[in-house]
Order: sequence, then C-alpha cells, then structure tokens
Amino acid sequence: MTRTDWNDYDWQLIHDAPQAPALHMALDAVITDEVGAGQRPPTLRIWEWSAPAVVIGRFQSLKNEVDPEGAKRHGIEVVRRVSGGGAMFIEPGNSITYSLSAPQALVHGMSFQESYAFLDAWVLAALQGLGIKAWYQPLNDIASDIGKIGGAAQARRAGAVLHHVTMSYDIDADKMVEVLRIGREKLSDKGTTSAKKRVDPLRTQTGLAREVIIDRMVETFAGLHRLTPGQIGSDTLARAQQQADEKFSTPEWTGVVP
Repeated sequence: MTRTDWNDYDWQLIHDAPQAPALHMALDAVITDEVGAGQRPPTLRIWEWSAPAVVIGRFQSLKNEVDPEGAKRHGIEVVRRVSGGGAMFIEPGNSITYSLSAPQALVHGMSFQESYAFLDAWVLAALQGLGIKAWYQPLNDIASDIGKIGGAAQARRAGAVLHHVTMSYDIDADKMVEVLRIGREKLSDKGTTSAKKRVDPLRTQTGLAREVIIDRMVETFAGLHRLTPGQIGSDTLARAQQQADEKFSTPEWTGVVP
C-alpha cells in the first residue's frame, strides 16, 4: 500500500437531520465500512444529536466512566462507539461532532499520533481562522490557551480509517460531573468550577453561533480539499438502523467492558 493524499479523493459532505445516539454509532461503522469497500467516497459527516448522550470509548469500563444514577436522573443515554479514546458528554446544540471516513491509504505508515495531527489539521485551520489559538495536543486533544476544546478518537477497520472529534460548543459542567465519574475524580480536589476551566467551550471563545462555526469548518475543508454535498442514502440508513437496534443500543454491547 502506498500513502495517498487528501486531494487524491473527491470528498463527500453529509450533514443530516438529528439522529439518535445509537444510530450515530452505527452510521460511523457502516459508512466507514462502505468507504473501505470502495462503495462510497471518503466522507466528512457532521453530526446533529436528537437526544443527550454519554459516548464511551470501545475499551472503556462502563462502571468506571458513568454514574448510572446521574445518567438516569438527567435522561442521558449511554452508548459505546467502535473507536477507542475517552468518554464524551453530549447535549444537542452544545457540541460539534464530526467524523472522517477515509481509505486507510490516507494514513498509511503513520503512527496513531501522526495520523491524529494529520487528520485534524483542517479543523485547526478553521478554528485559527475564527481567532482561536488552537493546537493538537497528543495523543488526541484539541487544545487552546484557555482550555481543552475537544477530543478525537480513531478506529481502523477493513481498509478504512474512522476518525471522529467532539468539540464543546457550550457545556453544562455541573451536569457533566454528575454523569461522568472521570470528570468528578479529576476535579474532586478543585471543585466543579474547574470543570468549566478544563473544558473551555467554543461559544465563550468565539461569541459565534454554533452554525457559524460549522459553516466555517466546512468552508475551510472545501477550500483545502475537493468536497461536494452527499447523503446517507436509504440502504445505508437501513443497515445502520439494523446495527443500532441489534448492537449499539443493547446492554450487551454497551456493557461489553463492565
């Protein structure tokens, strides 16, 4: 396999109506597998959420990451994704989440650390264009001089790489530490005010509407690489819905690492 470049491909943009958390997990898997099989062009997918969620990494312990009472109290669904990385606390309208599904040749020969920096370069350019001093912080964080903005995760499967990022647009830090154990442990000696400092949302850094930031991200990507609008398609959606029902919304998958 020889390494390819961004501009060896015609990229497709998918930005659809809000979807349920488990369906997002399934869409990532199905779309990435289609890209790996050559059935779909490399894809940038921007997510919209229909419900709040905690998304845990493929290898994380459910009980170590999530307080089930807090999640239940706040009506927050817990789902597990196919990639590694850490837990993410999501509320509709309060985060910006995107996935890149690309042939593995794009990152051939790169370490995970190198590929994270490579695949996030365009979004750093977009944030810098909005006046945010943002950089890649190994292994998988997007950081600014005020605080962490977001985190990335990755999976390589069947000839493709899945790389996705969640950035905080706005955040209810008090609710987050009631739902995520890890946040509470990191902040226990500092009080919850530190949660607001540790994750510094894009809203406070830019003063811009979430849609404006997403538009700038898409413009930046399209300015660097060939990007045309696309869609999920009914067959892909049906396959993803089946996986959401049979796998990603089941206690067996969510609790695969207890």
